[in-house]
Amino acid sequence: MKMIKMNTKSLFLGLLFAGGLSLVSAQTTTQTANSNATAKTSQPGNSATIEGLKKQVEANPKDADALAKLATAYQEASDWKNAVDTWKKISVLLPDWAPSYYSQAYAYQSAKDDVNAKIAYEKYITTVKPEEVEQNKKNLAYAYFYLAFSEQKSDPNKAKEHIAKSIQYDPTNEDAVKLSKVLNS
Repeated sequence: MKMIKMNTKSLFLGLLFAGGLSLVSAQTTTQTANSNATAKTSQPGNSATIEGLKKQVEANPKDADALAKLATAYQEASDWKNAVDTWKKISVLLPDWAPSYYSQAYAYQSAKDDVNAKIAYEKYITTVKPEEVEQNKKNLAYAYFYLAFSEQKSDPNKAKEHIAKSIQYDPTNEDAVKLSKVLNS
């Protein structure tokens, strides 16, 4: 079987910059409606922003909005360990909020921790509620693509299922279409 090789981080970042993916605002909920707008104001690598957000979280450890801003600031600073740890805290506070799992997966993937990235993408997929699928199609497509890509050697049949779901959610993703062709050849 042919294998597709690609830099999944570059693919992910390309999709992110193209507007196809959203880290914090993949879904909107009452608790996190403002996190996207504020996250965009954080400056990459700005330690003052991170320190300010850490103090805000210390004052109220259950402030999911402040935690989301802090996790995003860590990601912008490429501090993957702290980003993962912070997204995990959000998952504990809001276990049904799928974007926290998607963002965990992104941070794990960026840290080259493929095992935990796969687990987090799987959790994201199972956490998206049926009424939220439409607004999460691009993220679901990428999550399924990542799973298909990671399982193409170990479980080709499962990879085929995942890539079919990926294409179902985003039939315009050329990399998913290419991987589907390889898996089904």
